[in-house]
Amino acid sequence: MSEHYFTASPSVPAQEQTHRFLIRGREHEVVTASGVFSASRLDKGTQVLLDHVPQPPSTGTFLDLGCGWGAIALALADASPQAEVLAVDVNDRALELTTRNAVTAGHDQVRAVQAEELLAELYRTGRHLDLIWSNPPVRVGKEALHGLLLSWLPLLSEDGEAWLVVGKNLGADSLARWMGEQGYTVSKESSSKGFRVLRVRR
Repeated sequence: MSEHYFTASPSVPAQEQTHRFLIRGREHEVVTASGVFSASRLDKGTQVLLDHVPQPPSTGTFLDLGCGWGAIALALADASPQAEVLAVDVNDRALELTTRNAVTAGHDQVRAVQAEELLAELYRTGRHLDLIWSNPPVRVGKEALHGLLLSWLPLLSEDGEAWLVVGKNLGADSLARWMGEQGYTVSKESSSKGFRVLRVRR
């Protein structure tokens, strides 16, 4: 399993690259680096998610869960400049890149934070999330993935939604069933390029 899935400080040197990617219709110049998920491209699963999610609300508190270098956070901030966009990862290098890429794009409402730190803050303050967009780290294994979702999904507001993209051959259907068993309303909104886009509501 790649180091970026589970380590805060990747041991591989940070070989940075600059790219221009089209993210939900807007071109962004971003910096990526080795030791971060999908360092050389816009990941196919993330692209499928961004191609199929509806326009987010104009305001609210949104979360990019597992942000990598920040593609989803940028898309959320582009779509809803008045919203607060939170981005979390376990990887410090990813958080730094997300912050830098948001600044380059002119988005000062993006805040990139270590996952455990933000999770503790939200539970402590009683704040909720109006929207989660995520290409979750399925390859961490079922137990770890379930733990991740059981930590974040309860933070959805009463009308909040999570939109997840999961590979069909990586257990998308079984994950949807499992979330349903946890009491969530789950619908399969789209299938494309070997991925399913799931909508999750309380």
